[in-house]
Amino acid sequence: MSHRWEAPGATQDTLERLCLSAGLGTPWDPAGGAGRSGWGEGSLGLPPEAAAPATRPRISGRRWMDGWIFNQIQPPQSAAGVAPPLVSRLAWALPASSFPSSAVGAAPIRPPLGPSPPTTRAVRLRQDGDAAGEVNEAALVRDILYVFQGIDGKFIKMSTQDNCYRIDSKVMVSKSLRDTSSRLAELGWLHNKVRKYTDARSLDRAFGLVGQSFCASLHQELKEYYRLLSVLHSQMQVEDDQGVNMCTESNLTLRRLLVWMYDPKVRLKTLAALVDFCQGRKGGELASAVHAYGKTGDPQMRALVQHILSLVSHPILNFLYRWIYDGELEDTYHEFFVASDPNVKTDRLWHDKYSLRKSMIPSFVTMDQARKVLLIGKSINFLHQVCHDRTPPGKITPASNSTDTPKDAAELLSDLEGAFQEKIDAAYFDTSKYLLDVLNRNYLLLEHLQAMRRYLLLGQGDFIRHLMDLLKPELARPATTLYQHNLTGILETAVRATNAQYDNVEILKRLDVRLLEVSPGDTGWDVFSLDYHVDGPIATVFTRECMGHYLRVFNFLWRAKRMEYILTDIWKGQMCNAKLLKTMPELSGVLHQCHILASEMVHFIHQMQYYITFEVLECSWDELWNKVQQAQDLDHIIAAHEVFLDTIISRCLLDNNSRSLLNQLRAIFDQIIEFQNAQDALYRSALEELALQLQFEEKKQQNEEEGQWGVTAEQEAEEKRRIREFQETVPKMSSQFRILTHFYQSIVQQFLVLLTTSSDESLRFLSFRLDFNEHYRAREPRLRASLGATRGRRMSNI
Repeated sequence: MSHRWEAPGATQDTLERLCLSAGLGTPWDPAGGAGRSGWGEGSLGLPPEAAAPATRPRISGRRWMDGWIFNQIQPPQSAAGVAPPLVSRLAWALPASSFPSSAVGAAPIRPPLGPSPPTTRAVRLRQDGDAAGEVNEAALVRDILYVFQGIDGKFIKMSTQDNCYRIDSKVMVSKSLRDTSSRLAELGWLHNKVRKYTDARSLDRAFGLVGQSFCASLHQELKEYYRLLSVLHSQMQVEDDQGVNMCTESNLTLRRLLVWMYDPKVRLKTLAALVDFCQGRKGGELASAVHAYGKTGDPQMRALVQHILSLVSHPILNFLYRWIYDGELEDTYHEFFVASDPNVKTDRLWHDKYSLRKSMIPSFVTMDQARKVLLIGKSINFLHQVCHDRTPPGKITPASNSTDTPKDAAELLSDLEGAFQEKIDAAYFDTSKYLLDVLNRNYLLLEHLQAMRRYLLLGQGDFIRHLMDLLKPELARPATTLYQHNLTGILETAVRATNAQYDNVEILKRLDVRLLEVSPGDTGWDVFSLDYHVDGPIATVFTRECMGHYLRVFNFLWRAKRMEYILTDIWKGQMCNAKLLKTMPELSGVLHQCHILASEMVHFIHQMQYYITFEVLECSWDELWNKVQQAQDLDHIIAAHEVFLDTIISRCLLDNNSRSLLNQLRAIFDQIIEFQNAQDALYRSALEELALQLQFEEKKQQNEEEGQWGVTAEQEAEEKRRIREFQETVPKMSSQFRILTHFYQSIVQQFLVLLTTSSDESLRFLSFRLDFNEHYRAREPRLRASLGATRGRRMSNI
């Protein structure tokens, strides 16, 4: 069924004005004027012999290479069985020498049915010129009909210099006829432009299915145009046979052709402009160009472009339906907006194998729809290739009727926000829900996510504390003396002794110990790390990059936890030794220094632990868990998980912007370790001295009980000398602790200055808590300026 168009100029008012001004009568009058359908294929003002249904030629066509060539007219038999004369054949169906090179090889013209026409004519044919040598209008009309098909006429030829059809300047013709002929010849130029594009592209396989559909739509329109020209040629043939003596008011004239070809000219202009606009485009980009060109206020031109768009988008919609219902992608010429990389391995299927070709997304498909289309097919392939799920796609989401014909495509495109959106949404929700169900049911995705929080982010408190107690003797040794199997055994002991033993076996078998790269001077604390093995579908969420982030965060949290563990040991040492060392008053000042410094460190570490545990980890985890529960597809879970990791890395001072803060914090941790070593040395020395003094007193008392002198003069002198030497070391230890306190406080002050100038509001609040009594502010002028400036900015903002 051919597609009929009506050009905007074919309205009743427009044609009436044109025809009346040309003296042709109204276009819908049977006596003269063009019909109003399609390419102007109505009565065309033809004489009754040409326009009557009983004698109007019947057009037959055949597919010839890249276009529809109408090669023959089969005039129907009259009631008396006598065939109409030979003039009913197409005028442009000439011998091969009259056609351009592109038409050579066309099928020969079959003779008309019925008896042969007489060889002699009863009337003389019209002449091309008059006695004065001036070309008459009838000759120009004959030339124009050939020019309409892109064939040079006798007087009107293509000028390669001007790129248009024009009458030779040597030919004598009136100015009005020359101007009218030039206006009509524009149709030939437009025809050639469209035909040249279709001829060049029709046989280009790399142009793809969408491009071939575009060429087919142009061929369809040219077919309608040729159908109109065949009627005009038949009319011209009738007039030639009748001769000038039998001319009527309905004869073909340039003015009549100007009116009748108004609609076809507008249509050809549209096609030519569309061809220019689509140059160099293919696939979805070509469909976008056609769709953009259809945004016009003229309903008839919009219908024309919509018809072409329905043919052009038909292959794209077929690609789309195969992708979202079967997960198949057979895009040989890269026309579809979903691209596949065959070199990507299965473990990176979700992240790297499939992507969007943004240039190929048709403009009538939104970015959100394109993303959903990508996810649907990617989910189907992920289920089959990674999850090894053999459920047929038809059971996941019921397949909808595909666009079997361009008519179906046109109906779908007419309701992009309705039926089209519903089809994509239904397939998206069904496929994504099924994929998440498989990951949670068969591969325990959510349980693995919680295991990361409990073990790598130190959420399982009893397990972490017991593991640290068991590992302390091992990790205190040099890193080069550690053996992984020993640490693995300790890990299993810690699991069996805590609530971690009740976790899923699938979770516990993935938990392991890892030793980091050893640097000179490292102890076991510096290289120890927990590890969690991931593989299969869950590795899509916990990628290598994500696991690297987890290890960085674990090392930071493990070091901070160790500081808390060390300060606990320091406090226990102070509490246990306080009563023992009361008998040594010379140590009271040093011990007081130790208590003050330890209290500062405990306050600092407790505030840092509170910040890390509650403000960073717990808040970020709560946001992640809410997003995971509300996720509609796997991409939402992956994105939420990556945001979670990025957040805790940046707020735990592990990103590049916080490098200076992290260095200061590590320096504070080093001071805590140094303070532990100094205090241990102090207690060791003091306890040794205390033990010697007690031993001396016990020996003295024992001698007195035996009736002997308690001590000799030499022993008493030796005892006093040793006590004096110990008392001389006390000021040195005191100065050591003063220096340690000074370094610690200066580092903390620099850390607070960096916190107060940070762009992160939570870090600025942390600085207020660390210096809640302005102890450090009184010692650091820069800190006072920073705090004052910060508070001033906050007040001004309010």
